[in-house]
Order: sequence, then structure tokens, then C-alpha cells
Amino acid sequence: MLARLKSKYREEVVATMMKEFGYQNPLQVPRLEKITVNVGLGEAIQNVKALDGAVAEAITGQKPVVTRAKKAIANFKLREGMSIGCMVTLRRERMYEFLDRLIHVALPRVRDFKGVSERAFDGQGNYSLGIREQIIFPEIQADKVDKIHGLTISIVTTAKTDEEGRALLRHMGMPFAGSQGELSG
Repeated sequence: MLARLKSKYREEVVATMMKEFGYQNPLQVPRLEKITVNVGLGEAIQNVKALDGAVAEAITGQKPVVTRAKKAIANFKLREGMSIGCMVTLRRERMYEFLDRLIHVALPRVRDFKGVSERAFDGQGNYSLGIREQIIFPEIQADKVDKIHGLTISIVTTAKTDEEGRALLRHMGMPFAGSQGELSG
């Protein structure tokens, strides 16, 4: 089964972006390359059990990779090689399914949500988004969570400029602040 967001990209977004930016070929239209979900756990230094990776696995459906400290920082009692977080890289179908759930299910559950910032692009059309509470995802039961922590979501595109990346995500339904994103699905 083709993901809902992937079929929307193929049927609507490509044609719209070709008109908007004057592309000659559908393959010139920017597309999603990968999405990385990174959970940093500073408390894993004292409590090794805090880093079970269940959060990243629950919301992405994929086993996370444990990230380790690259260098020692004495003030944080951090030694080189200590486990300090976990990350998941999503591609293909899982990437589209995760972005669909993020846009249409998780973000509308944020309290006082007015849209995501349009300024979180990196200069090459990639977008990063920080989420303060992992409990906005419906896969996580709030009563079973012992500690609330945040995560970073990076959306990597093939866009050359921020303007192209912003247009791609806007057409796919990303609810940017200021513009009226399509929150209904």
C-alpha cells in the first residue's frame, strides 16, 4: 500500500511545484530524502536504564541506534564513549508514514499550537523541528511515561534552497506559523 503522503506528493505536489518554480522535468522537483529522529538523554549519565530507546522505537516503528559522547566534558561528568541518546533514520515508506502522522496527528495535539517556525531551515532546504514532549504522539501512553523529554526531528530534502524546501513541506501539509497549513487530512 502506498503511503497517503507519498501519493499526494506524486499526484499533487510535483505538478504544483513544477508550475511554481518552472521546472522542465518532474525529476527536478525537490523530494524528501530522509527523516532523522534524535532523542538526547542527559540523565543517561547517572541512570543507564533511562536509555532504553523505547521512545524513538515507539513513535517510528524502527530500532534506534545508540549515540555516544564524542569527547569528555568534566563539568557534565561525561566521559568519551558514554551513551547519551538514540537516533533513528527513516527512509522510503516509513519516512512518509512518520511525516504524515507528525503533521496530521502529533502536531495538532500540542497545546496552544499555532504552527511550526518557518525559519528553522539550514540554508540547503533541510528543516529541523524540536518537540518538547514525546507524549504528543498517540503511540505513547502518557500514564506509562516516567519522565517527559524532548526530541529533534530533521527533515532532509533534495531542495537546493530554503525557499524550495519550504514550498515542498508547505505543499505536503506542514502547518507553518503565519500561513494556514492544511491540518485536516
